[in-house]
Amino acid sequence: MAGISPTQNSLKRLRKAGYEAGVVEKWVPQARRRIDLWGFVDIVAVHPTDGLLLVQTTTAGNMASRMSKAAKIAAAGYCVSAGATVEVHGWKKERGLWVCRVATFDGAGWAVAWD
Repeated sequence: MAGISPTQNSLKRLRKAGYEAGVVEKWVPQARRRIDLWGFVDIVAVHPTDGLLLVQTTTAGNMASRMSKAAKIAAAGYCVSAGATVEVHGWKKERGLWVCRVATFDGAGWAVAWD
């Protein structure tokens, strides 16, 4: 994915929808990798009416593995139980435009839709 990253795409999408959003994954130089909050959150966003949103963002081709990983992490279920929305954003380019596939976790399974 040359150019814009999935994280940048998700931030742009969320801010356009009225969310205040920030990146919470961090770079750990000793491990030479990025670490997600609770093992599954790249972006935390809040909306005045939609509430708290936790996002794992990736390419469309990696969505299934990210969804599987997040579903196995207890904190994802705890967040849903506490009222947060948990999503995975999968990005791909179609006809020169970035499109996002959104999977929403309900604590037991996933609902998936294209924007």
